[in-house]
Amino acid sequence: MALRITDHCINCDVCEPVCPNHAISAGEEYYVIAPELCTECVGHHDKPQCVVVCPVECIIPDSAHPETHEQLIQKFRNLTASAR
Repeated sequence: MALRITDHCINCDVCEPVCPNHAISAGEEYYVIAPELCTECVGHHDKPQCVVVCPVECIIPDSAHPETHEQLIQKFRNLTASAR
């Protein structure tokens, strides 16, 4: 399942640079995560790095984009295949 950033975001800028898939960007009011790029860091790290660094714990699973671990692995493979 992709992650999403809630309106509790304080725009501290720490999540964007740690995302290995470049899924996080500045939105109109606060940072947003592109679900088509978010793999919850599967394939890169054991834990989602944005969640690890977020000081206000405003990054949660996005129930609008449910995915299994296997689907996240496949998404990771697809994303990294185009980078090779």
